[in-house]
Amino acid sequence: MQTFAHPSQLRHTPQFFLQRGQVRANFEVPERAGALLSALHRLGLVPAEPDAATREALLSVHDAGYVDFLESAARGWNGLQERGPEAVPNMHPSPEMLAQGAVCPESIIGRVGWYTADNACPIGTGTWEAAAGAAGVALAAADSVAKGGTAYALCRPPGHHAYAGRAGGHCYLNNSALAAQRLRDAGANRVATLDIDAHHGNGTQGIFWDRADVLTVSVHGDPSGYYPWYVGHAGETGGGAGQGFNLNLPLRRGSSDEAWLAAIDAGLERIKGFAPDALVVPLGFDASEHEPLSFLGVSADGFARAAEKISALGLPTVLVQEGGYNVEVLGTLLERFLTAWKE
Repeated sequence: MQTFAHPSQLRHTPQFFLQRGQVRANFEVPERAGALLSALHRLGLVPAEPDAATREALLSVHDAGYVDFLESAARGWNGLQERGPEAVPNMHPSPEMLAQGAVCPESIIGRVGWYTADNACPIGTGTWEAAAGAAGVALAAADSVAKGGTAYALCRPPGHHAYAGRAGGHCYLNNSALAAQRLRDAGANRVATLDIDAHHGNGTQGIFWDRADVLTVSVHGDPSGYYPWYVGHAGETGGGAGQGFNLNLPLRRGSSDEAWLAAIDAGLERIKGFAPDALVVPLGFDASEHEPLSFLGVSADGFARAAEKISALGLPTVLVQEGGYNVEVLGTLLERFLTAWKE
């Protein structure tokens, strides 16, 4: 199995996190990458270091204005007086504003609100470099898989909550969507994504919402009581040409191995019917029973069984690292998953 990582992932050091009205330390820390890297080395899978993603590559799924914003946001923010250490929005344009012709302002304060979905994606010095590095990792893994086999992309920050033109939920560039599009561009007629992160892959769903060439499947905690709150319900099946090519499999709070694996089985059946040429797995470990922001309760054995089930499809597969925030168990969960994966 080919593996990929980028040293710039350590440059993103977010501090701000708002939970139930309390400002807390951010869980998306550089130590996450360290735990995952250590696991790869224990397995003898020394990752290759690809180039950071180019602007042209990012534009395959992201809007040009959004990419320009991300690249310049920290500089613009640092030009403010009496500022905090990171760019965090004061407000976001409401649906009423957008319906009445709202436009993106020139002020960096307004632009941060325009290009972010929530307060869980602060932008600091190093955020852009880390995000571009993570995107390059996903693209390199996709290039490898376009020739066959499986590749693991150690992406930090994660990406599946990022829309074409908006950051959210610790995510800035949608690494999994970039990998899926790269596989399409490399000749795959159909690509499926199977997101097993505990949170709905809302950004990936949004990017491919009206397309029939990429099937998006997500197994996650019920958004009625869990991030991203507003989407991720079973009734969301795609729009336009993409109608019927999005499948959400939300689970109730506290669901453990059997319910989670049963949902994965349902997703795999839909993927088999779609008959893709390649697969992207947004691989989150925050469904773990040891997760600090717990909603589900999946064991290490559960993750190993999931790897066995997914790899049994026999598809060229890109494994793209998403969430998982318990640094103490993160490496072990990756080891269990990759050890159980059968190529």
